[in-house]
Amino acid sequence: MKILRLCWLISFLVALFGAVAQTRDATTPHVDLISIDGTINPAVDDFIRESIGRAKAGGAKALIIQMDTPGGLLNSTRTIVKEMLGADVPIMVYVAPSGAGAGSAGVFITMAAHIAAMAPGTNIGAATPVQLAGGPLQPSGHARQKEKPETAAGAADAETRKIVNDAVAYIRSLAALSGRNADWAVDAVRSAASLPAAEALSLHVIDVIADDVPDLLRKIDGRTVNVAGKPQALATAALEAVNDPPDWRTELLGLVTNPNVAFILMLIGVYGLILEFFNPGAVAPGLIGAISLLVALYALALLPISYAGAALVLLGVALMVAEAQIGAFGALGVGGIAAFVIGALMMFPARAPGFTLSAGVIAGAAIGSAALFILVLAALLRSRKHPVVTGGEALVGAEGETVAWEGSEGRVRVQGEIWRARADAALAAGSRVKVVGRDGLVLRVENIGSA
Repeated sequence: MKILRLCWLISFLVALFGAVAQTRDATTPHVDLISIDGTINPAVDDFIRESIGRAKAGGAKALIIQMDTPGGLLNSTRTIVKEMLGADVPIMVYVAPSGAGAGSAGVFITMAAHIAAMAPGTNIGAATPVQLAGGPLQPSGHARQKEKPETAAGAADAETRKIVNDAVAYIRSLAALSGRNADWAVDAVRSAASLPAAEALSLHVIDVIADDVPDLLRKIDGRTVNVAGKPQALATAALEAVNDPPDWRTELLGLVTNPNVAFILMLIGVYGLILEFFNPGAVAPGLIGAISLLVALYALALLPISYAGAALVLLGVALMVAEAQIGAFGALGVGGIAAFVIGALMMFPARAPGFTLSAGVIAGAAIGSAALFILVLAALLRSRKHPVVTGGEALVGAEGETVAWEGSEGRVRVQGEIWRARADAALAAGSRVKVVGRDGLVLRVENIGSA
């Protein structure tokens, strides 16, 4: 009881401290600061949406998104932009620290901000979209295509032009809404144009260059931005930036949507279900496998994957399992390993930044699957060399003792059981016998000496 009371008291104090801290943040003038370092994915989308809501509820005067991204998913980018445009607090995108960049999807997010800023030594640009399975938005390097006949390649070019034209119209509207350089924004999409911070400022692609967050707050003080359709003057010079880290749900979503983690979860799920199938009632492999596979399918549905590659991975696993069951002298197993590796290489297209499998994960998964296949195959081969220990042939070769005998038939004790037996010669009671065959419930034995 004392332990329960202590736990209750600790929980109450933690909740009370959180409430006090939240009240302090709500009453003390401040801006919220979040950091995006990596690809734009559903976890980032969720994080920014939650951060905007917390900034509003906590009384923050603005939300600063410090960003360093090579690009990301088109669907996530559009959702983030809509959240930013509909926010009730000013949104500032700050490309930092020095050496960072806002590529591809980051350009669209920067253009949608009420204040766009960069640190010295950063760059922005290269926003040509390429449509893959999951809709990533990233530079292709080939924005303009020559006209081709409407063959399969021509149809693909037409689809590419549709995507590029849609992105052009989208980014032009964002630039016009924020009063920034729409012509350069179009070039960033059509020609993958990129700029360093100083040129971005001179071409009015961004609003300010700042050394750090306090410098940013000083330089934008007094500016007027249009927030939710209303002009709002910024008074930020004396404000403190309060860091707003992602919560556990966002961290978990970011973890499972990592291609390497999703791929490993898929393999755990498949192998777990296979083990449960061949060992009914084990429970643990099936339970872990089912949970892992469902989480992997959720993650893969959000990621840009090649379904042909995923099918090859599953085919490779199936071939290795078939080899272990059929025993085709390694032919199915070798084919399964080859299909597995090729499928893993194809599964996540290399053109999508941040959405590729690492070579270490592919090699480790292939070696692990091959090792599992070899171990199972070796166990299968060993089992074929062992004598039969069940069924009708299990008694052949076993030794026993004559209990009673008359003529050519009698009774013998073999492995603790009494059997009817038959022999070519008469046997004496108590003599040792060896089972040489079986006819139904009658054993055929031969004399091997006295007991």
